[in-house]
Amino acid sequence: MIERADEVERKYEAELAATLPDVAGVAGVVCVGEALVHELEAVYFDTAALDLARRGVTLRRRTGGGDDGWHLKLPGDGDSRTEVRAPLGRAVRTVPRSLREVVRAAARDRALAPVAVIRTHRREVSLLDERGVVLAHVCDDDVRAERLVEPAATVRWREWEVELAGTGTWSAGAGTGPSGGTDGGADGTALLEEVEARLIRAGAHRASVTSKLARTLDGVAMPERPGQGGASPAGARVADVLADHLAQQLDRLILEDARLRLGEADAVHHLRIAARRIRSALTTYAPVAPDGVDDLRAELRWLGQALSGARDAQVLRSHLAEVLAGEPEDLVLGPVRERIDAELDATAREGAEHTAQALDSDRYRRLLDALEELISALPGAGDGRRATTVVPRLLRRDARRLRRAVRAVARAEDQPEHDLALHEARKKAKRLRYAAESGVPVFGDRAEALASAVKEVQDALGRHHDTVVAREALGRISEQAHLAGESTFTFGRLHALEQGRAAQAERDFEEAWPAVRVTGLRRWIAG
Repeated sequence: MIERADEVERKYEAELAATLPDVAGVAGVVCVGEALVHELEAVYFDTAALDLARRGVTLRRRTGGGDDGWHLKLPGDGDSRTEVRAPLGRAVRTVPRSLREVVRAAARDRALAPVAVIRTHRREVSLLDERGVVLAHVCDDDVRAERLVEPAATVRWREWEVELAGTGTWSAGAGTGPSGGTDGGADGTALLEEVEARLIRAGAHRASVTSKLARTLDGVAMPERPGQGGASPAGARVADVLADHLAQQLDRLILEDARLRLGEADAVHHLRIAARRIRSALTTYAPVAPDGVDDLRAELRWLGQALSGARDAQVLRSHLAEVLAGEPEDLVLGPVRERIDAELDATAREGAEHTAQALDSDRYRRLLDALEELISALPGAGDGRRATTVVPRLLRRDARRLRRAVRAVARAEDQPEHDLALHEARKKAKRLRYAAESGVPVFGDRAEALASAVKEVQDALGRHHDTVVAREALGRISEQAHLAGESTFTFGRLHALEQGRAAQAERDFEEAWPAVRVTGLRRWIAG
């Protein structure tokens, strides 16, 4: 049984002789609770290549304190992280299967073994408001770390940590979650900011890394992320730009895989986006990429299809539920909601099964391996020309395809052909947007402006495509209702509402299109 919650915390480095300041009186803190002292020992696990640490993931077995057990932490946005816990169990050097499954995409079949032992003498205090509710915890840590990978070393440092209380509820069998406290919103941010000011005045500064393990591993020769290698944007090679972009998206894909395995509802959506971005980049950069990217694109297409069913059903059900909620009850005739739920729940379950099968397959693991191999090979095997010379040509190539797709919309002779043409334009817009975003490290604001303009086009066309999918689903469900002798009035009304939504989306597209300015792309990129 594993449990998960989100945490919001900040870490600070302090001198060994520094004194933790009093923080009573900041942001609603009335008093500081009695100090608790813990002796903690944590053994950190990773692969030989440190695949987890390179992605900001930590996996440890910790004893001492009030949360003995296995802890897995995934990076989040800003100060937040997702923490997963499992009981200690009897095994000391074997990671629980439940946690291995969560990091399966990162570790794959590589062994997880101890890479560091960190012992911490912790003095912990709670920050309370006028009602005695705990708002946050402040930890004063004296840390001694032993690095077990080469070069082996022992290091010591002082660390202060501030964690908001009540920022997440332990789930998946956890029972009750943290009581009281604040959250990661405005109140929590104000508390963190004011406590931070006190700590900085006492001589501390924000930690340069987000985990004790990262500091322990400082100095270890990890495989570096391919990229510009310190070169200025003007001197960056196109192969390095592509490698860095692919590495970022692969990291995102692997982290969303972990979140999906934890049951986070939107993870499949973000995982699919990462896969699409990789596939799109391989298409845009195909003229300058090594041989073999066609096979990778085909495998990424397979992965996207495997991920699509569950997500599409979720989105459609949510949309139709929202539309129905806005309808007068006297216009909802028959078991409309039940029909929609039954149809889309079945589709979602089938899609979830396909997703699980794909992510647990050898084919998926081979795809991840192949992407890592390509990223590693690109700096040496890819195109060595400057990105400032090559990327504008690739952008113009994608822009031409988008222009042709937009012209095809006007030539469509009937509604099905028109809808298909708009969908093709959407796909071409998405590719140009992703290509522009990959060029941000080189072209900065200009690339961001292009990506933003194309996103407006893509979003409008995306809304139009959503109405096509909704109308098709409503047609199927309406037919089932008709065969069962039920009223189909409401389904026809919903279909008409989707037609109106489609017309508005097309107007939004026509308004957004001129801002893309693809005809002036050559001059625009040249700056």
